[in-house]
Amino acid sequence: MAPRSQPTARQVRLGAELRRLREAAGLKAREVAGLLNSTSAQMSQVEAGNVGVSEERVRRLAAHYACTDTELIDALVAMATDRTRGWWEEYRGVLPPAFLDTAEAEHHATFLREVVIMLVPGLLQTSDYARAVYSYMSPELPENEVALRVEHRLNRRVVIEGDDPTPYETVIHEFALRVQVSARRASLAQLGFILEEIEKGHAIVRVIPVDYVGFAGAGASMMYLSGPVPRLDTGLRDSPTGVGFSDAEAQLEKLRTLFHKVRSASLDPVASRDFIHRLTKEL
Repeated sequence: MAPRSQPTARQVRLGAELRRLREAAGLKAREVAGLLNSTSAQMSQVEAGNVGVSEERVRRLAAHYACTDTELIDALVAMATDRTRGWWEEYRGVLPPAFLDTAEAEHHATFLREVVIMLVPGLLQTSDYARAVYSYMSPELPENEVALRVEHRLNRRVVIEGDDPTPYETVIHEFALRVQVSARRASLAQLGFILEEIEKGHAIVRVIPVDYVGFAGAGASMMYLSGPVPRLDTGLRDSPTGVGFSDAEAQLEKLRTLFHKVRSASLDPVASRDFIHRLTKEL
């Protein structure tokens, strides 16, 4: 099988998990390669996500590694044999890979938890809001590039609005709700859309008031994506330099703790909804 020119984040994650199982078993790649009539180079390609791996090989590797976690093994098999061509594939070669990786990760998550401090969450942005955000980038993007990014962002909503929606909870700082990235009309529409999503049950929204004493989590923005088993949870952090995925257990535990800490500073969902209503009156 020819190596992939650019493996997806999901394919890289599968390889990383297989490597972790091998290392936990105290085996070297060359030892495992010998058991499977393969080579160290081929094993490295598999563990880097550069080549695919069959269900039969995943189960053989798990057996060699003395892994008895059947739920984890089944989840890895599902990752290895998944042939989903989601809506995001329309943007392959058109948008940077991080856009596609984010949409694919959201699609496969069983629960989404997000913290945003500076901007409205991407999954809840209106087209005008998203356009203002992407138009502000430096260097400035041409109109067709902005339009593609806005379109992709709106399409991501299917994960919380589709026929089989993924539970989604977000903690939003008041600052993100108040900052007017565009005209007042667009800001009002943005708050109104968030309220609509709350009423429709598409999102659990919690707000941190700006006058909350003791909140020092300005850098806490992140998304936590629950996997089919806890071992396959994923952390995602967006920054001006790109999207970063976290999958090491120590990193995931840190993000879980961070989310609960930030959530403890927020209003409950009903009070948060009422808070957003009041903001629409103030604007």
